[in-house]
Amino acid sequence: MIDNVYLTLDRTKTSLKIKSLLDKKIKITSLKNANIIIVLGGDGFMLQTLKKLYKYKKPFYGINCGNYGFLMNKFSNGNIIKNLNTSNSVKIHPLQMTVTTKNNHIKKSIAINEVSILRQGKQASSVSITINKKKIIKKLISDGMLVSTPAGSTAYNLSAHGPILNLDSKKLTVTPISPFRPRRWKGKIISDKSEILIKNLDVDKRPISAVADNFEVRNAKFIKIKVNKKINFELLYDKNNSLHKKIKIEQLRKEIF
Repeated sequence: MIDNVYLTLDRTKTSLKIKSLLDKKIKITSLKNANIIIVLGGDGFMLQTLKKLYKYKKPFYGINCGNYGFLMNKFSNGNIIKNLNTSNSVKIHPLQMTVTTKNNHIKKSIAINEVSILRQGKQASSVSITINKKKIIKKLISDGMLVSTPAGSTAYNLSAHGPILNLDSKKLTVTPISPFRPRRWKGKIISDKSEILIKNLDVDKRPISAVADNFEVRNAKFIKIKVNKKINFELLYDKNNSLHKKIKIEQLRKEIF
């Protein structure tokens, strides 16, 4: 039974309006005393909040106040209490990104959706890709590449023509972005137990950045990526709007131009 709620929002007109409605229906309390965290915003704000508050080990219920809101639920003023009390839980693990920069600085971040490797300048990136100490691509010349979780496979990965993964697939997808060489390489689906090493083959002439969701590290030399099984994000979804269902819909969706 939902009785104590911590509320965080991105302070848009929509989120402020929903907050005023929730204040009349739900007991809002401190983060320490809450048994659930309600997030009002879009997917970007949800990603920021998950990274900021996951250490409190509370479930997150997102209400969409943005555009698409793939990670969020639709707001229903009349059914909000029922939806909260009957919501289904999904637990996901993030990617752990460890970057060694050109100046040998080490920077780390987690990513819920994907880690993107992107060219910084006018010239294409040139990287090698090693998975579990086996080199699968000696030289990928492209605008970049990304490693995506199942939860993130419908986001940037899908825009880059990568495959959509089932939430319980225990897989990751490695997807090139506008590959020039090898031109026909479509990427690879790998086990979520894999460790990926990406090496910039031309640090001075072809600089790249590594981006964990919305955290960017520039002038990357080496990027290590693996799933961090020690971190759990618990997301709550309405019964008729589960994350599993959303992914299935995207797998079957036909684009209309």
